[in-house]
Amino acid sequence: MRARAIMIQGTGSDVGKSLLVAALARAFTRRGLRVRPFKPQNMSNNAAVTSDGGEIGRAQALQARAARVAPSVHMNPVLLKPQSDIGSQVVVQGRVVGNARAREYQAMKPKLLGAVLDSFRRLTDEADLVLVEGAGSASEVNLRAADIANMGFARAADVPVVLVGDIDRGGVIASLVGTQAVIDPADNAMIAGFIVNRFRGDPSLFADGMKLVAKHTGWQSLGLVPFFEDANRLPAEDALGIPGRSAEGDGRQRIVVLAYPRIANFDDFDPLRLEKNVDLAFLRPGEPIPGDAALVILPGSKATIADLAALRAAGWDVDLKAHVRRGGHVLGICGGYQMLGRRISDPDGIEGPAGRVEGLGLLEADTVLGGDKVLIEIAGKSMADAVPFKGYEMHIGRTTGTFRPLLRLANGKHDGAINAGGTVAGCYIHGLLSDDRQRQHWLQRIGVKGSALDYEADVDATLDRLADHIEKYLDCDRLLALAREPKLKTSSTPAR
Repeated sequence: MRARAIMIQGTGSDVGKSLLVAALARAFTRRGLRVRPFKPQNMSNNAAVTSDGGEIGRAQALQARAARVAPSVHMNPVLLKPQSDIGSQVVVQGRVVGNARAREYQAMKPKLLGAVLDSFRRLTDEADLVLVEGAGSASEVNLRAADIANMGFARAADVPVVLVGDIDRGGVIASLVGTQAVIDPADNAMIAGFIVNRFRGDPSLFADGMKLVAKHTGWQSLGLVPFFEDANRLPAEDALGIPGRSAEGDGRQRIVVLAYPRIANFDDFDPLRLEKNVDLAFLRPGEPIPGDAALVILPGSKATIADLAALRAAGWDVDLKAHVRRGGHVLGICGGYQMLGRRISDPDGIEGPAGRVEGLGLLEADTVLGGDKVLIEIAGKSMADAVPFKGYEMHIGRTTGTFRPLLRLANGKHDGAINAGGTVAGCYIHGLLSDDRQRQHWLQRIGVKGSALDYEADVDATLDRLADHIEKYLDCDRLLALAREPKLKTSSTPAR
């Protein structure tokens, strides 16, 4: 017998679907069920390397962790990674299959449904319960014809749906009732219940609101979930969740991350957010690099050349050089590392028009974009003082030059570069600062007293508190009873 499945869809983006699935994954795993998360289609530049050598959305990797299983490419069979002028990179079952603009992607969707159902079938074969997460809004009826992310998937796999509305943004009654008003009756028949998420205040004041939604829709009320205060201790779902600047002069050492338009894998810096002596801020274009910043981080990018142009347009190149002259530290990760060098070449037009651009010139390094995408978990030590690290690589391109390498990898190879003064460094390793040993090392370099934070243990403990929270306010028994064995209605042949 295959696993039962249930799908969590939302009235809109960022209503808390990913966090709810993570919470349910941990809650039902603690009950002894074999749980697998699944998201048919995700759009995110926050990605994770999987144990089977591919990549999926970072939210699905967190959900896998909540279920205490290794992440797999089949948990997110279609991943869209927005780039620049060429639209989005399309990743199918962990591998890049090409690029597509929005209209081109709509035409691709019917062919991708086979891969989606193939991955879903694989998960049902190894689980007791599959928790499916929708994407965006269930009410996007203009995109319904070729949908594979919401009702299109639910209908194809015959998976019941629970609809989530976010009361924190207002208008939750209208968003839930309005969704029923615009969707097809057959789609509406798939919805078995609803959840109101992120409530603040006295829940008794919204009791009539819950009854009103149930009356107008005929859906079961599964719970009114209060805002989970520790949500900021878990990786954010997308760029809407990255923090801005805090109040000036609070006594903590300031570290800034340049949030250019196509920032990728910004969850690399979540551990810094949790350090009590650090004020971490993501700067948007238009915000100057503050003169009191101890460390400026250039994060990963899905379109390095385009984001380098955005960096210059924001005036950050001038600010960076002034920062370095003052003795400030700079760290580049992946695309940010490439920007710190002398030149970036894209001879095959991987990111846009073929060509070459000048880098920031802060490292004696040259990058050529091309070749196969590197997707691998990696470990090693820093060259200067043998501080260990674990992380992962996820990039296209090769960087060479006359520089001191920053890291020695476990396979004997070198990675990254550091200038003669030791103030400017870069590497391809994502997750470097999630390793407590490396993070404390970098904080010491800039004169910050690190804490005793065990980041990985903190994430796991937060997932347990999140599961406790959900089990207190959500009718998990009823939700589990609503789940049923899926009936795949179309071929599950993978897309090629």
